[in-house]
Amino acid sequence: MGLQEQKIESLPFVTAELNYLAPTPGKPRTYALEPPPGEPKSTALPEPHSVPVFDARPIAKDLSLDREGFALVRHPNVVKDFYDDNEVRSVYYPAVEAFLRATLNADRVFIFDHTVRKRVEGAADVRDGGPRQPATRVHVDQTHLSGRNRVLEHLGDEAEELLKGRAQVINLWRPIRGPVFDAPLAIADGRTVAPDDLIASDLIYPNRKGETYSVKYNAGHRWYYVPRMTAEEALLLKCYDSSTDGRTRFAPHTAFIDPTAPADATPRESIEVRTLVFHKH
Repeated sequence: MGLQEQKIESLPFVTAELNYLAPTPGKPRTYALEPPPGEPKSTALPEPHSVPVFDARPIAKDLSLDREGFALVRHPNVVKDFYDDNEVRSVYYPAVEAFLRATLNADRVFIFDHTVRKRVEGAADVRDGGPRQPATRVHVDQTHLSGRNRVLEHLGDEAEELLKGRAQVINLWRPIRGPVFDAPLAIADGRTVAPDDLIASDLIYPNRKGETYSVKYNAGHRWYYVPRMTAEEALLLKCYDSSTDGRTRFAPHTAFIDPTAPADATPRESIEVRTLVFHKH
């Protein structure tokens, strides 16, 4: 066992149940609207597995978007109300764009949307314009196909030129209030995820069809979380990378129930901003 492996194996961890994709015939699909009569809301059924989820705080300074596929950053903000869509777009978007350009040394950053989440006990995750529930299945927001399509969809005439360089989809995820004990985020080390573990799945909207990755269980996956995240901290998650030079391209993630969380923990509130990040070379 190498020094790095010894360091990881000595990290604190919790054992938690993560919802992988159960075997399913055909391409999995989920409706983001009411399904047609007789159709299930989703054919992507959960297959729970108990896995160790390691505390990433002791190794946070070593984490890299290009290696593990995620990173912990400090990112104070001045937003007063994350439930105010206008304030998020006018105040938070420019701050995130500037932060990512500087942090990732990017030539350009374009924010294409955001999602606010607030866990409500027993509530379904409904896409009705209000706060969403935490996503409790292992997934990646984009695929090799939909990541590229995001550039074409949002940047029109500039897209082909931008796609000559390196394009990434990076989410910036943060608590709205902290510290977070309830439904924290688990992220897989992208190096431990085999290409065959990622199952392209359709996400059907009223006016378009998206594609995400569901994830098959693999005992080799190594999972991390950042306990007690504060509102001054954020996670960068890689959801797509056009680079095929060996760097991690996708980082599966999911909310999970921390069995060590206090019974009276405040329900998790969070916001993720989804961005396109470009490098000319």
